[in-house]
Amino acid sequence: MIRAIMLLFIVPALAAAQSPPTLPLFPLPDVTLFPNTRQPFHIFEPRYREMVSDALARDSIIGMVMLQPGFEADYEGRPPVVAVGVVGAIVGSERLEDGRFNLVLRGVSKFRILEEDHSRAYRLARVELIQERVEEANRPLLAQRRREIEAAVRSLFRGARLPPAVLPDEEAIHSLALSLPLEPQARQALLEAEGPVERAGALLQLLRPPARAQ
Repeated sequence: MIRAIMLLFIVPALAAAQSPPTLPLFPLPDVTLFPNTRQPFHIFEPRYREMVSDALARDSIIGMVMLQPGFEADYEGRPPVVAVGVVGAIVGSERLEDGRFNLVLRGVSKFRILEEDHSRAYRLARVELIQERVEEANRPLLAQRRREIEAAVRSLFRGARLPPAVLPDEEAIHSLALSLPLEPQARQALLEAEGPVERAGALLQLLRPPARAQ
């Protein structure tokens, strides 16, 4: 509860900062977070153990970002990452006896990397937050696309669990974008969509089979 309350103040403070905020970066081969979704992580590399320890001592905020293809050759270094990621708030943490961590992150806001900071063993970056909003006039379209996406999921993935009906449409779309078996680049493209309405349209296109040539 305390961390949930803290989030109400931390993220607006980041957005209102006079200079771009600096986030620790946790790069992975796949995008594993969208705004208003939750995801567990197991932290075992020494540099990222240090990152989590520092984040927990400060504001419990981490920047999740995807590694660009070809990262394997320089994984232990600082291989290139994509420019757009998601701020993840640590809403659950367990430190194991050997120093590893089990975390639960909640996606808060998209961000764009402006510049990397190489002063730590782990990666840091100055970022700008990307706020996403759904205009009231677009809510019927978002609701319609959610229904179409859920129908496509039921057709393609028998037994798939759909988000609860009470979940807001944008959160349901983000939950499906996170959980469906998509290629990393497709998931990143969904994240980079302008907003939930555009993201829903792009996800629907991914789920629909291509039209056959006449």
